[in-house]
Amino acid sequence: MKMMYGMLMALTPAALFAIYSYRLKALLLIITGVASAVLAEAIYQKLTGQKITIKDGSAAVTGLLLSLAVSISTPLYALGVSAAVGIIVGKQLFGGFGKNIFNPAIFGRLFYLFAFPDTILPWRTPVDMTTAATPLEIMRDTGEFTPILDNFLGTIPGTIGEISGLLLLAGGLFLIYKNYARWRIPASIMGTVFVLALIAGENPLFHFFAGSLMLGAFFMATDPMSSPRFPKGQIAFGIGIGIIIMLMRWYGWQTPGEYHFTEGTTFAIIIMNLFVPWFNKVFKPSR
Repeated sequence: MKMMYGMLMALTPAALFAIYSYRLKALLLIITGVASAVLAEAIYQKLTGQKITIKDGSAAVTGLLLSLAVSISTPLYALGVSAAVGIIVGKQLFGGFGKNIFNPAIFGRLFYLFAFPDTILPWRTPVDMTTAATPLEIMRDTGEFTPILDNFLGTIPGTIGEISGLLLLAGGLFLIYKNYARWRIPASIMGTVFVLALIAGENPLFHFFAGSLMLGAFFMATDPMSSPRFPKGQIAFGIGIGIIIMLMRWYGWQTPGEYHFTEGTTFAIIIMNLFVPWFNKVFKPSR
């Protein structure tokens, strides 16, 4: 419980900045995501005769993370349905807290990307709300890289919670300082991205602060229930995530509609979640 409330605290600056940048719609998205996740968990547990555990904060964290991982164009109903799917299918059907193999927020986001792909568009810039391409879309379409400072300070379009790399980095370092997150996972993700970017002749800082890498590395991949228990497994887990993220950024695909998958964080984490039981077995320290 303490860890989950720490996670909410660490996400608060990014959430407040999202509300400042995107006004009322961002606030409504955050309220919808959190409320849908908490209600879905309470209703499911009530109907199945389980103890209602919404006070532990885990459902609220799922709802907030998912809310921050969608665009400002997202309809409230799409977010609400995705949050409920993340909680019920990605968490409760596996046995609830501590037994889920996928991060519920990532599961909900994956459902959203495939169920409502065209509702992601258009991307809009913070404050002035004009339609614009994201830094990763610009990179894929033109080969140009937006200024790193814009990505760092939050003046570029993206999901409402990923636009300020500065606030996400601060929140992530807070989690590590408080031992709420396993530092080897974000370190190995970012180390892998750093090396691959250098090999490709690209600026690693651009990849750190463009897209949802920071949000995924610090807040989603470090979920203790769906990440490896042991240090070597955590490093292997992070390396795999970093590789998939970069491959998706370079070679992503287009949906049958208009949306291009230029961001691979969601796919990377959920794919590597599948290998966690194997990592726990292979990298278990011998006595």
